[in-house]
Amino acid sequence: MAKTSKPGPVPRPLPRKTTEQIYARLAAADPEPQTELNYTNAYTLLVAVVLSAQATDKGVNKATAALFDRADTPERMLALGEDKVRDYIKTIGLFRTKAKNVILLSARLIEHFDGKVPQSREALESLAGVGRKTANVVLNVVFDMPTMAVDTHIFRVSNRTGMAPGRNPLEVEKALLKTLPEAFAQHAHHWLILHGRYTCLARKPRCWLCPISDLCRFKEKTSAPE
Repeated sequence: MAKTSKPGPVPRPLPRKTTEQIYARLAAADPEPQTELNYTNAYTLLVAVVLSAQATDKGVNKATAALFDRADTPERMLALGEDKVRDYIKTIGLFRTKAKNVILLSARLIEHFDGKVPQSREALESLAGVGRKTANVVLNVVFDMPTMAVDTHIFRVSNRTGMAPGRNPLEVEKALLKTLPEAFAQHAHHWLILHGRYTCLARKPRCWLCPISDLCRFKEKTSAPE
């Protein structure tokens, strides 16, 4: 029987002062970061985030432009029905499961929450298709709570820079929140997502453009292309 190696210890995070410098620089570059998902109210944001799992924001926005014109409330979404919802979002990955979840979460919102998006993590996670990451996005964007929605971008940036090393998204989330300066709490998760999406790329990070390159622990920094 083959032996399985135990995971090594998680490296110590960057010093708090360094982390604060990182947030300060990201804030200076983009003082008011916003989600790139298009939405018109709390409900459409919730649906958009559910649809964004394993999909790009651009792809979701393309599909929801017509969908939200027809159905921007739980009641209208239920009236539209699962088959038509599926037709609107068929360009998105896992569209069949997502259409079913949109209908189920809409029904639950009406039945248990008077058709309104709830303001607690527990209530949000009781909805079909809503996990911790989705709940964190909604709590942050709609209800201005200082949550940290750890997606693949934040997970990569946190480990690569050394801000919050962790083996899984929950470890990273807890580590980020532990060292998060209050002054930057509201926008922190958007700064990190956008930094990972446009600068700290997975295959070839654009280190030559990075405003925090000198603070980052990533050893294989890239140079500007010739």
